[in-house]
Amino acid sequence: MEVNGRSGEMEVFARVAEAGSFSAAARALGLTPSAVSRIVARTEQRLGARLLLRTTRAITLTPEGEAYLRGARRILADLSEVEEAITDQGVPRGRLRVSAALGHGRLSVVPLVAAFSARYPEVTVDLALGDEVVDILGGQADVAIRFGVLPDSSLSARQIGATGQVIVASPDYLARCGTPQQPEDLGAHNCLRFNFRRAAPDWPFRRDGQAFSLKIAGNIACSSGEALAQFARLGAGIARIGRFSVADDLASGRLLPLLEDFNPGDLEPIHAVFVGGAAMPARVRVFVDFLIEHHQPYHWCQPTVPAA
Repeated sequence: MEVNGRSGEMEVFARVAEAGSFSAAARALGLTPSAVSRIVARTEQRLGARLLLRTTRAITLTPEGEAYLRGARRILADLSEVEEAITDQGVPRGRLRVSAALGHGRLSVVPLVAAFSARYPEVTVDLALGDEVVDILGGQADVAIRFGVLPDSSLSARQIGATGQVIVASPDYLARCGTPQQPEDLGAHNCLRFNFRRAAPDWPFRRDGQAFSLKIAGNIACSSGEALAQFARLGAGIARIGRFSVADDLASGRLLPLLEDFNPGDLEPIHAVFVGGAAMPARVRVFVDFLIEHHQPYHWCQPTVPAA
C-alpha cells in the first residue's frame, strides 16, 4: 500500500485501531510495522495530540484518538461512496456492512441476506449480529436494522416492518407459580425485563377500551429479546417480547401466551437506517429496497424469501 496524504494516514490509523496492534495493521496494509508506527507518529505530531496509548500488551485509544477515529471512518466512507457512485454506474458491488439485533437477525435478516447475495453476487455482505447500537455516521455500518421510535438524526430511515408484543411463560413456570388472569396479578410474579435505556419500565394493557400500564418487577433483566425468550422457556419467569421472537415456541407449546384479552395491540416499528443522499452506493440502495420488498411488514417478522 502506498500512503499518500491525510486520507492515507487516516486509513492506516483506522486499521491500527481496529486491529489493536501495529504488526497486524502492517500485515493487512502490506507495510512494515515501523512504517505504520512512523505514520501514526506523524499524524499525532501534526495534530499536536496523543491518539494512542502504547504498552507492551495492548494499544488503546485516547479520547482524542476516539474522536479522530470517528471522523476518519466517516471521511473514508464518504470518499469510498463518492468514488463508487462515479465508477459503479449504478451496478451494485463492493462490501456492504449490515448490523442487526441478534434474535431478529438470526430469524429474519439471515434468510434475506442469503437471498440478496444470490441476486447480487458482486456485493459482499458483512453481517454483524448484536444488540449494541453501531455508529453509522462513524463508519461502523452501512445499514443498521433498528427497532422502536428513532431519535432525530441526519441519517435516512425507511420502515421495513413492525412487530407486535406478547406476554409469555412456560407451562412449567405456570404450573409452579400459577397463571395470571388479570394484569394486576403480575405483581405476584417474576417478570423478565429489558435493561436497555429506551425500555419502558411499565407494561401496557387495555381493558374495556381504556389503555393503562403497570409497573412490573423481577430478578432478571437483559438486553436481548432472544435471551429473554430463553429465560422464559427455562421457567425463570414471565416475559413481554416481540411476537417474532417466540412464534415457534408458541406454535410448539414451549411457551404459552398470557393476558391476550388485555393486549393493547401496540406495534414496534422496524427501520433500515443508513446514510442517504446522492452519493449513496448502489449496493445500499438495492439492499434497502430488497428489505422493504421481502420483509414481512407486520406482527410476525419471518421474511418472504424469493425463489433463487
